[in-house]
Amino acid sequence: MKMHVLSGGRVRLKKKIYVPEAAGDELFELPVMCFLLRHPQGNVLFDTGCHPSTAEEGSTRLGAISRSIKVVSKPDDHLLTGLAGLGIRPEDIDVVVNSHFHFDHCGCNEFFKKATIVCHAKELEAASAPNAEAAGFLTADWKHPNTFDTFDRQRDLFNDERIVLVPLPGHTPGISGALVNLERSGRHLLASDTVALRVVLERELNPRNNWNGEAALQSLAEIRRIEAGGATVIFGHDEAQWNTLRKGAEYYD
Repeated sequence: MKMHVLSGGRVRLKKKIYVPEAAGDELFELPVMCFLLRHPQGNVLFDTGCHPSTAEEGSTRLGAISRSIKVVSKPDDHLLTGLAGLGIRPEDIDVVVNSHFHFDHCGCNEFFKKATIVCHAKELEAASAPNAEAAGFLTADWKHPNTFDTFDRQRDLFNDERIVLVPLPGHTPGISGALVNLERSGRHLLASDTVALRVVLERELNPRNNWNGEAALQSLAEIRRIEAGGATVIFGHDEAQWNTLRKGAEYYD
């Protein structure tokens, strides 16, 4: 199996959301990460990043969300470009795993019309609830005619321990990571926004954009346990780590 790290765009927001001592007006830019897992039984995406339109019309698509987070991607900086560079068409994707249903993690779902969408049952429930858009769940991003396949506990996607989905609630009710077991590159935990930045794990911080702080801290403890077992944690939006990762055609296997 091969794991390709791909760009899903870039966003700008207040640093204080993550780092409590940051100045209230200090902004920083963060990468949006997507992953292509080329499993023998099919092509799997873990998250799909920002919709291409948000690069130039972010406020139109995102509405009120754009007051607190801005998409600052270049027009061609999105998942579809990265896949095309690998010779992968949207119809070649068999499964899309969404860690959660915020716009920067499921924005390109609509392009993968043949794919089954895999997510935690509580995430689908939260996104489907009344007034869900006020909580950051935009129907334009996640609600499409695809088949949904939900889980409510740890899920081995192909029953071979290569891609194991791990519930890590706190940032949202059903956010989940993926424990990817690679033959030569070892185990990697794709942590998504449960740990968006390395500093969150190192200092056991509780970001302001978490849905449930107590659950989030429990999930941090689970990630520490997984990391202590030898897994490399890939943080959801960490710029320093992003700059060290193999990307595009350079894969992990």
